[in-house]
Amino acid sequence: MPTAALPLPATLAPATLATGQRRAIWSASLSSLAQWYDWYAFPAFSLYFAGAFFPTEDATAQLLYSAGIFALGFLMRPLGSWLFGRLADKLGRRPSLTLSGLLMGLGSLLLALTPTYQTVGLVAPAMLLTARLLQGLSVGGEYGVAAAYLAEVAGRERRGFYSSFLYTTLIAAQLLALGAQLVLQRVLVPAQLLDWGWRLPFVGGAVLAGLALYLRARLPETAPFAASHRLPEARRGSLRALRQHPRAVLGVLGLTMGGTLAFYTFTTYMPKFLVNTAGLPQPVATWVCFGSLLGFGLMQPLCGALADRIGRRPLLLFFGVAGALGTVPLLAALGHAPGPWAALGLLLLAFVVVSGYSATNALVKAELFPVGIRALGIGLPHAVTVALFGGSAEYLALWCKQIGHESYFFWYVAGCIGASLPLLLLLPETRRASCLDTDPQPAA
Repeated sequence: MPTAALPLPATLAPATLATGQRRAIWSASLSSLAQWYDWYAFPAFSLYFAGAFFPTEDATAQLLYSAGIFALGFLMRPLGSWLFGRLADKLGRRPSLTLSGLLMGLGSLLLALTPTYQTVGLVAPAMLLTARLLQGLSVGGEYGVAAAYLAEVAGRERRGFYSSFLYTTLIAAQLLALGAQLVLQRVLVPAQLLDWGWRLPFVGGAVLAGLALYLRARLPETAPFAASHRLPEARRGSLRALRQHPRAVLGVLGLTMGGTLAFYTFTTYMPKFLVNTAGLPQPVATWVCFGSLLGFGLMQPLCGALADRIGRRPLLLFFGVAGALGTVPLLAALGHAPGPWAALGLLLLAFVVVSGYSATNALVKAELFPVGIRALGIGLPHAVTVALFGGSAEYLALWCKQIGHESYFFWYVAGCIGASLPLLLLLPETRRASCLDTDPQPAA
C-alpha cells in the first residue's frame, strides 16, 4: 500500500512558495528581532542599572559585576541549544522557536520588575541573575533553530541573501536597544535613568516578546523538516547522530571562535570602550555605536548576496586574514580616536571585516548538516564556543583595563581570529556542496 503524502497546510506548498517564502522569512526575522532586542538591552543599559544591584562606589567594579552576570547568561546557551535543537529536529522548527520566545519574554519581565539592592539586599542580584539565565536559555536555542529555519525556507539561488537576515535582525536588535537608550537620554535626566528609567526598555522587551510569540505561532513549518519524519528516529536530534559529523562540528567551532569574539568586541563592548578608554561622553559614544551598527546592518544583505555569487569561503577567509592582522591597530586607534567622526570611521572599517563572518556563518553551518540534526548541529557547538569566547569578551576586556594592560585584550582578539584561520581553510565551499541540496522533500 503506498505511503500517504504528508499534508502541507502547515508547510510551504510549491504553488505558493514565492509568497509563502517571503512571508515566512519576514515573520521569522521580525520575531528574531524581538528576541535579540531583549538579549542586548541588558548590556546596553548595564551602565545605568549596575549601581542598583551592586553595592560599591567603583563604577568599573559595578560594570565588572554586571558583565559577569552577562557572561553567566552565556553559560546557559549550550543547554538551551541542546534543549531547543533537539526539540526543533524532533518536533519542528516552529514549536521550538515559540517556546524560546516565551522564555525570553519571562526573562525580560523579571528584569523589569526586579527590586534594587537597597530594597531587598542580595535577593536583587539573585533575581537579576535568574532573569539573565532564562534569557540565556532562550537565546541558546534561538540561533541554531532560526539559522536552520531561514536556510531551509530560502531558495537555493538566494540562500546567502536570505540567511544574512539572521545577523541583520541581530544587529537591528542592538540598534533598537541603543535607540531606546538615545530616546531615554533625551526625555529623562540622568538621575531618572539611574533610578527607574532603565526599567522601561525591559518592559518594552516583554511586549515585543508577546509579538514574537504571535508571529511564531503562525509560522509555516519548513518542507525539509516535514519530510524528515521519514528518517529513522535515531537520525533526528540526537547527540549520537551529531557525533557522526566530527568535521562539521569542528568547522562550526573554528568558524565561531574568532567570529563571535570579534562581533561582541565591536558591538556590545564598544559603548563602554568608547567611554572608558576613548574618553567620549556617554551620549556621543551611543550615537557613534548607533551609526556604525546601522552601517553594519546594511552590509549584511549585501555580503549575503555576494556570497551567492562568489561563494561563502572567500568572505570567510577575508575575515580571517584581515581580522588577524588588523584588530590590534584598529582597537589601538579607536582607543585614541580624536573625536566621534574618527571613531565612527574606524568602527565602520572594523565592521567591513567582521561582515565577512557575520553575513555568511549561519548559512555555512546550516549547509554542513543534514536536516535531521541541523538545528542541534548548528546550535550546540556554536553555543559552546560563544559561551567561552563571546560571553567572556566584555569581562576580559574590563579586567585587562583594570590591571592596566588593556592592549592584552587586543592581542587576544587578534590571536583567536588567527587561530580560527586554519579551520576556515579546511571548510569546503558549501555553495557547491550543501547538505541543504540533499534534504528530503515532502511528497507532492
